[in-house]
Amino acid sequence: MPGGRLTNRPSARAGFSRTVLEWYRRHHRRLPWRATRDPYGIWISEIMLQQTTVSAVIPHYEKWMEIFPDVRSLARSSAQKVLKAWQGLGYYQRARNLHQTARIVVRDFGGRFPSDHESLSVLPGFGPYTTAAVLSLAFDLPYPVLDANVRRTAMRILAIEDESGRRAEKTVMAFLEDVLPQDNPGLFNQAMMELGSLVCRPTSPFCLLCPVADHCLAFDRGIQETIPPPEKRSWQRIDTVVAVIRDGDKILIQKRPAKGLFAGLWEFPGGKREKGETLERALARELREELGVNLLEARFLLKVSHSYTQFQATLHAYEVWLENQPRLRRDRHRWLTPGRLGHYPFHSGSAKIVRYLEKLEPETAKSGKPRGRQL
Repeated sequence: MPGGRLTNRPSARAGFSRTVLEWYRRHHRRLPWRATRDPYGIWISEIMLQQTTVSAVIPHYEKWMEIFPDVRSLARSSAQKVLKAWQGLGYYQRARNLHQTARIVVRDFGGRFPSDHESLSVLPGFGPYTTAAVLSLAFDLPYPVLDANVRRTAMRILAIEDESGRRAEKTVMAFLEDVLPQDNPGLFNQAMMELGSLVCRPTSPFCLLCPVADHCLAFDRGIQETIPPPEKRSWQRIDTVVAVIRDGDKILIQKRPAKGLFAGLWEFPGGKREKGETLERALARELREELGVNLLEARFLLKVSHSYTQFQATLHAYEVWLENQPRLRRDRHRWLTPGRLGHYPFHSGSAKIVRYLEKLEPETAKSGKPRGRQL
């Protein structure tokens, strides 16, 4: 049955929905957030899944639910604890939105998530997708959920080759509204997302295993692998130098500004290498600009890589010796033993350096070598 006739025949639409649901009941993955209808747990999982794969989210979700089992525990937590619990998932504005929304839900709704679109959609971090997902999956309301997996599946079924513009979005949403059953709309949305994730994959889709291949115009025309067009992503490579500054058994860290990239997270002093600079000169300049200190000596420790937004960053970490005392602010700087570093939230690149220092410290203590002062 060609996909183009689906929206014109009620029996075809019902058959499509029934087939997708039957496939889901047989083949769906058992994921921890699917065992609940609690809007809090569903909300947390949906926010985590927005920029992260399912396999990566599972341990983070389980850990998060141990730390913050309900919206009230999240609301009364400190911002630093929330960011620390989010560490490793990236896009930290999501964590800040979670914290802010939890406080609003407790303050304005008595700790219960609203079940109407108007109230839910104005909460921080609740865009069209998250709003529809929570209303559908938690409250079983008939809102179609349009994530990347569902969008790709619908575009292939309808053979939409150009995804740009509002017309394509409207066509996809009209299709989803037509096939969304009034009974079990939440389960159907889960099924469509699962179908896109497991079968109608971005590359090498398993079309011969697809339960609705007979409805798919792209498969009928042999163009399924060209829909949607491959995303062109350009990465900007940067080098960053960071300093491990010691005072006895303690290491200096600093807090990033409250706004901007990695807002509110902690890091080691340092910054980006400018064009034409050596790593050592960049390190000396950054320390002079940030802390007002002169670099005497630097010893290379390790190099780590991480990616964020459109950047691929390489962090070069150095243990340093300074000529004078750094200028520090009580609200921005901390001296911590390596064992305490792990209690503070760092972005993924700096977190790798923290793990290195935590591992290095017992070995240093075992060797009996004195650390000495580096100031």
